[in-house]
Amino acid sequence: MPTVAAAHPIRPWLTEARAMLALSWPMVLTNVAQTAMTATDVIMMGHLGPDALAAGALGTNLYNSVLIFGIGVMGAVSPMIAIELGRNRHAVRDLRRTVRQGFWAAATMVGPMWLLLWQAEFILTAMGQDPGLSKAAASYLHTLQWGLLPFFLYLCLRGFVAALLRPRWAFVVVLFAVAFNALANWCLMFGKLGFPALGLPGSGLATALSSTLMFAGLALVVSLDRRFRRYHLLGRFWVPDWSRYRVFWRLGLPIGLTLAFEVVIFNGAAFLMGLIGASSLAAHAIAIQIASLTFMVPLGIGQAGTVRVGRAFGSGDKEGIRRAGTMALILALSFMTCTALLMATVPQWLVAPFLDRSKPGAEAVAQLAMIFLFYAAVFQIADGAQVIGSSILRGLGDTRLPMILAGIGYWGIGLPLSAALGFLTPLAGRGIWIGLAIGLAVVAVMMLWRWWARERLGLLRWGLREAV
Repeated sequence: MPTVAAAHPIRPWLTEARAMLALSWPMVLTNVAQTAMTATDVIMMGHLGPDALAAGALGTNLYNSVLIFGIGVMGAVSPMIAIELGRNRHAVRDLRRTVRQGFWAAATMVGPMWLLLWQAEFILTAMGQDPGLSKAAASYLHTLQWGLLPFFLYLCLRGFVAALLRPRWAFVVVLFAVAFNALANWCLMFGKLGFPALGLPGSGLATALSSTLMFAGLALVVSLDRRFRRYHLLGRFWVPDWSRYRVFWRLGLPIGLTLAFEVVIFNGAAFLMGLIGASSLAAHAIAIQIASLTFMVPLGIGQAGTVRVGRAFGSGDKEGIRRAGTMALILALSFMTCTALLMATVPQWLVAPFLDRSKPGAEAVAQLAMIFLFYAAVFQIADGAQVIGSSILRGLGDTRLPMILAGIGYWGIGLPLSAALGFLTPLAGRGIWIGLAIGLAVVAVMMLWRWWARERLGLLRWGLREAV
């Protein structure tokens, strides 16, 4: 019979597993719901026809190039608050300062993003994309882009409620937004319930309105809920706080660039697919949408890992840091192994909802999408490992070196290799996906090396403790 002393070392790990699951499942579902909004757009674009789907893919990939950077910058909210709460669980003023400067950061960066997206047609044609598809993609972006600011503000509030270990409200809000987005897409794209049939611009408008609804809903929650309203987050938010603003960018800018490096390689792959042909581009859009949906689970676990590691880091709990990081990695890799098997064995089930096969050219797109899904299955585990690695490092305030490692892996290896295999070999679109898989694997190895090196060298206590 095992002794109590022998069983005791397991208890902290079981406690950590329960805490990680309790925190991560609302974050996972929130991420899945947010991605479901994009998936809804893609599905409905597919029912407009393969050309509309290809144009929407071009527009979405250009939009994501700026969106993901903003998501990364807003990602500074959660670790900054978590570290502060680990240091002082009754903190109020510092939490309010962080959220308000998150609002300031969102307002600072959204103007240049709007100007860039307004020139979408010129940018896409300059990159060699089909002029007709580029014009259609620009019409979509000219309505979609106005959702950037409310979405960034929503992310700021979401990081706040997550760091306070109450992420369920963000999930409730986004559920309403998903339903609204589906209805608005149906009405504005196809002219239902008396609305004009706007096509692709209608989809962009629906998503922008949904983002506004998300921010308004969560702002209402933090204003009225007794657990949040004592922080007075929305009062006097126009007052400058330049020291906290600089700290926010010091942490958020590397996070934004790290995520941008990753997304740009996938966006670059989409543009390369566009050079191969519209069918390859449409098939890529389907496969990447499915892979993005599964990615939301390790992303949510990673966000929970950021909070758990950040709180342990703020309180100086070295063992807690180790347990939180390891548990996040175990949970994420277990899930991604399952999704890899699903993509490899039943790709036809996953592709079916995205296409009306009675449309001309749809069958060819479906066959290509199933081939691409096999390669997506290959990089599932690497994708989960790299996002967990960067997330738990973020909980330590370690963002600069991970940014450099991501740049090397994605831009120095993954994207050039995708282009070489796609255009210099007979692999074509399959070669592009092979390059993506290798780039992700390289980044995953480097991120986990950084985590283990910090532990081995006794650097777990280095980070933002003096900066925040």
